[in-house]
Amino acid sequence: MAARSATAAAPRKPRSDSIRNRELLLKAAAKVFSAGGPEASLEAVAKRAGVGIGTLYRHFPTREALFEAVYRREVDELGDLAQRLAQASAPVDALRQWLRANIQLVATKKGMLAALALAAHRPPDLYAYSFERLTKAVGLLLERAVAARDIRADVKPEDLLRALVGLSYSYDRPDWQATVTRLMDVFVDGLVVKR
Repeated sequence: MAARSATAAAPRKPRSDSIRNRELLLKAAAKVFSAGGPEASLEAVAKRAGVGIGTLYRHFPTREALFEAVYRREVDELGDLAQRLAQASAPVDALRQWLRANIQLVATKKGMLAALALAAHRPPDLYAYSFERLTKAVGLLLERAVAARDIRADVKPEDLLRALVGLSYSYDRPDWQATVTRLMDVFVDGLVVKR
């Protein structure tokens, strides 16, 4: 009898279709939310993922749960991207590529906040987690560029993140991403050590 209750208490492994549906929903939500506007509804997310609204709610019972899952996933992807870029790209190019990818994260976040009105309800641990993970990621790339003597040594990872966020939130026009990308390139150019 004890063996039976131990087996019953063990968590079941998620079914493969459930894992696939969750991934489809996260990808769809990132695209829908980054577009923002009135189309950024949960119904639009489910439709884009090719699943029913009930499937969305089984995975993410609240808007906040979906917001947090999408945001954490994108933060983790940026952390992983920094690791890959540190191995494959020239230091300054790696830094630029990572900052450009981060602009897409900001676009998703801006769209989610606008569509879901979550600015006041953002979990504080989510902010701490994302700040730590992103600071570590950009720090890896920055250290590498400084060690190669390609970037000034007096810049901190937090400085880059603040510049990126400041530029991203100072524009409200639909074409803000292109403008911020261009300005971040100018910013990085200013950090490059002239030889």
